[in-house]
Amino acid sequence: MNQSEKIKTAFERQVRVVQLREGMGIGTAVTKVSVEKGLTCNITDGDWNLTADMNESWGGNNEGPNPGMFGRGALGTCIAMGYMRWAAIMNIQIDELEVEIQADYNTRGELGVGNYNPGYDKVKYIVNIASPSPKKDVEKMINKSDELSSYIDLFTRPIKLEREINYKINQEVI
Repeated sequence: MNQSEKIKTAFERQVRVVQLREGMGIGTAVTKVSVEKGLTCNITDGDWNLTADMNESWGGNNEGPNPGMFGRGALGTCIAMGYMRWAAIMNIQIDELEVEIQADYNTRGELGVGNYNPGYDKVKYIVNIASPSPKKDVEKMINKSDELSSYIDLFTRPIKLEREINYKINQEVI
């Protein structure tokens, strides 16, 4: 079984599971971030462990990428994987694929200097794709994937963000 067949088979299996079992596909993803030293953070999610940090000019230890890289990377990988999934489902051959994420920012906002947004002002993604399939078919696949992309949705639709604080005094949560 080639990669495209593997992707298509897995997708079709997932669709059948969520169609047959009402509660399947619904849950809460949990990723934990703990500060190791200074600004260096350990990110754990299941069996995965990653390190995030800031470079030394921002007070970090330069032991890993900064949070912005992870955010842009999450968006780019979600888009790229979506294209490969929908290409497999729609029988479109992809020879090369690269998704570039460009994010415009003004550091003044994050630093509290002036009246600027602390986050990005604009995010753009550039798709570089090579395929022997007709352009109209590739664009149809891209449009379908973009429509159903969880991270495009996350970046474009306001969602509820809740905060809970657990405060400890002498190792006792109060």
